[in-house]
Amino acid sequence: MSTTPRPLLTQREAATACGVSRSTIRRRREAGELPGCVQDEERGWLIPVEALLAAGFRLNAPAPPEDASSVSPAVSAAETGAAGAVGEDVAALRAELERERREHAEARHQAELAAAEAGHLRNQLAAKEAHIEDLRTALRVPAPKPADGHRSPACCGWGRHG
Repeated sequence: MSTTPRPLLTQREAATACGVSRSTIRRRREAGELPGCVQDEERGWLIPVEALLAAGFRLNAPAPPEDASSVSPAVSAAETGAAGAVGEDVAALRAELERERREHAEARHQAELAAAEAGHLRNQLAAKEAHIEDLRTALRVPAPKPADGHRSPACCGWGRHG
């Protein structure tokens, strides 16, 4: 294994290399998710590339070591392969998470629509029940007698006496 340490990146360089914002790098550093960070008086916070990879970040195209002859090609390829596999796993998990979020949002939307429709149907049912009760009340009230003393239209056809 190589004794040459991997580069330390500033927060801005790390954000650019990982395709995220500086605030994301800062929050992850402050949360302790990027171990080995050091503060330099001139450059600010320096983050080890290994810490970025261990935290699940994927580097777009890391620069080759300054002294390429000191790094074994087998070690370099193995490190790159491992980082690529981790990056692919992270990408797959992020895609799955995004799919689950979309499905959850759709399910929540469908539940809201169902609740709104149920409320509407309850309102319609209450209105129908009130109408039925009004009809029942109207049927219980005796009909007024006609002024000419007839009890029903069946007796003589309401006013046609002969």
